Amino acid sequence: MTTLLITRPEPEASRMADRLRPAMPGVRVLVSPLMEIVFGGTLPDLTGREVLVFTSRHGVEGFCRLSPRRDLRAYAVGEATAEAARARGFDACPAGGDAAALLALIGRDGTTGPFLHPRGAHVAADIAGTLRARGHDAAEAVVYTQEARPLSSEARAALAGHAPVILPLLSPRSGRLFFAEAGPVRAPLLVAALSRNVAATVPEGAARRLSVAKNPDLAALCAVLRDLAGHAKRVEGEGGAQ
Repeated sequence: MTTLLITRPEPEASRMADRLRPAMPGVRVLVSPLMEIVFGGTLPDLTGREVLVFTSRHGVEGFCRLSPRRDLRAYAVGEATAEAARARGFDACPAGGDAAALLALIGRDGTTGPFLHPRGAHVAADIAGTLRARGHDAAEAVVYTQEARPLSSEARAALAGHAPVILPLLSPRSGRLFFAEAGPVRAPLLVAALSRNVAATVPEGAARRLSVAKNPDLAALCAVLRDLAGHAKRVEGEGGAQ
């Protein structure tokens, strides 16, 4: 049976699994997080004029654990992050799902800051640095870390088997961690990447199929995963990897 291997941190991993199980009948959904989110850090003294730039739900949570302020203007990388910010009391404006869209939205709005980017210890884009390069006052604060975790024994067994394994990857770091941790994979590996930057972390020849989401959001990624599930059935019909 084909396995969908979700390596996101919790609780996002289980939420994603619950969303995909009904949409992918006949596929075993296995959760094995490669990272654990650990909240902590410090914020600079806030004046009340800051414009927050959230690039993840974890950034929202991390900021809220360190500050009671909910009256600051906020931008969010995508709708899911904006929803998390609104749920905590912010008036958050969503961008198109990636750093480029977020920075473009700030530019179109003519917002001048000062900006504060509450972020994790590992990020895919230097938001504050880009804003400073544009002449803005921009700071960043690490409010959580993403600590690496090993693959579970069940995940390793799936990767060592003959049945296809579908792997969604949502960040460059998750891609790098997976291939460093997994080593050689025997199973036919079908990878769904959230973006081209994420896809670039897949070593040449490591995946039997590599597909990139049309948009950098979960809905587009899920569409890719459903397509890969159909491809996996054809692979199973061939008797596994050739």
